[in-house]
Amino acid sequence: MTLTNDELTEFLDRLLAGWENEVVEFKEAARQFSADKTGEYVSALSNEANLRGLASGWLVFGVSNARQVVGTTHLFEVQQHQTLKHHIHQSIDQGLTVREVYEVIHSGKRVVLLEVPAAPRGIPISWKGDYRARAGESLVPLSLDKLDEIRRQTISADWSAVVVADATLADLDPAAIARARQGFTERYASRIPAGDIEAWDDATFLSKARLTRDDQITRAALLLLGADTSTHQLSPHPAQMTWKLVGEQRANEHFRLPFLLNTTALAKRIRNVQLRLLPPDELIYREISKYDERSLLEALYNCIAHQDYTRNSRIIVTEHADRIVFESVGEFFDGTPDDYALDERTPRQYRNPFLVEAMTELNLIDQMGYGIHRMVQDQVRRFLPLPDYDLSTTGEVKLTIPGAVIDESYSQLLMVRTDLPLEDVLALDRVQKGLDISEKAARHLRRVGLIEGRKPHRRITPRVAAATGAMADYIRTRPQADAHYATLLTDFLRAQGHADRGDVEVLLRPALSEALTEQQKTTKITNLLTKLRRHGVIVNRGTRTKPRWELSYAGDEGVPSEPAGKKDDGDSDDARGPGSA
Repeated sequence: MTLTNDELTEFLDRLLAGWENEVVEFKEAARQFSADKTGEYVSALSNEANLRGLASGWLVFGVSNARQVVGTTHLFEVQQHQTLKHHIHQSIDQGLTVREVYEVIHSGKRVVLLEVPAAPRGIPISWKGDYRARAGESLVPLSLDKLDEIRRQTISADWSAVVVADATLADLDPAAIARARQGFTERYASRIPAGDIEAWDDATFLSKARLTRDDQITRAALLLLGADTSTHQLSPHPAQMTWKLVGEQRANEHFRLPFLLNTTALAKRIRNVQLRLLPPDELIYREISKYDERSLLEALYNCIAHQDYTRNSRIIVTEHADRIVFESVGEFFDGTPDDYALDERTPRQYRNPFLVEAMTELNLIDQMGYGIHRMVQDQVRRFLPLPDYDLSTTGEVKLTIPGAVIDESYSQLLMVRTDLPLEDVLALDRVQKGLDISEKAARHLRRVGLIEGRKPHRRITPRVAAATGAMADYIRTRPQADAHYATLLTDFLRAQGHADRGDVEVLLRPALSEALTEQQKTTKITNLLTKLRRHGVIVNRGTRTKPRWELSYAGDEGVPSEPAGKKDDGDSDDARGPGSA
């Protein structure tokens, strides 16, 4: 949330007045406070907020235990805020971190408030392997009953958490278990010696990786590590991912268990050739891969982690010549894709929390919603159109990752303007795709000189076009002032003496903006003739149905200029009906 200083002061007063101790912690921290201790409090406050059904907990610096404001210089620099967030994200096992750091001047003294997001439903939060909680004013281990309470929040509705009664370790693929150990070792490289992990037997490892419950095999374990011959244990779910190639060439292949290995196998079926892009004002091409491998795996892992398994449907990956489409069943579960693209949202719950936690332990995904943001950044870094989420079909999510340039000017702009805010890139991406953007975004992009024109014909501005070498395209699609077209017509009439409607069409239609439809061009010409007639520049010597246009006497004196302050941007005629020409 974004709060003003007055709102923060009012909020701090409410905390000081007696908020629940377990979800608010006050620290003097006159000059500094341990980052590791902060991480422990983040774990504790996050868990306690979850148990109380609150959105956040709060760690407040600059307030004594007696709840007197004393002030602090802790976290004085903005860079220190980011460093702390990163440190906590690295050591919180589920990837959670502080949502926001606020500063407020209260009674003339500086106070810092850290907003800690509540643990997602079904997923307790641990700091370096330890689950923390609060007991009054004290920081204590999370008790077993509280740990179970959080974990039970979604087990009854979590398909992936169900134990498969007849499944044993023999139903798992040894190569998949080895790969899982590798991912777990990478995740905990700074905390658990690799030799210790290697020494664990399979049952111990699977328990540590949150893949079993009371040493029993779960559906999540079978999905990720199950042998190909174990698919029947998940029936009637097909436990299958399908890749298909469409276009001039056609092919398909089904990938079954174990998903941990076969996501990579499926990704390798995608034809990932090199693309060549020429930066403006350079003679050497830049070569980039058609798709970013990390993005392909991220998209597949998201399909596995978040689809609705109760619908008994496979994951479908369709490869087109210029894009990849990932389809999975289930509504987009928490928020909207744009929230995560801008890195403005942390997921508060999951459809399959048991599976999500296990995939996090194996270093496949995170639990902070960074995946979509990373895919967007990967496309920006490679100067290609951004991923698109299609949620138009109820109960289904389609993700499209483009693998080709749509508008060369857009791609060249990303090469030149590496300083563009992500919000602007997202809006410009929609403009190049001919999609609508909010009026607020349009006003901003027009104000900073990145677009021009009116809905639905917004275009690249000449300044951007010049910067990207796309001036020819801009000239071809931009509107001209009416005086330009009037000059063309009056010059023609001086040379030939007269013109019928067909002559005018042949003369002016090729000169009109290519952004206009044929009907809009017809309307534009009609309105121009009406305007010139009303100004006394031309006169119709024929009839309404068979006009014969000639210059009037006034027209011989020249074409009237546009009235001051009334510049025609070429779009204004589009919405009007035909005139009386």
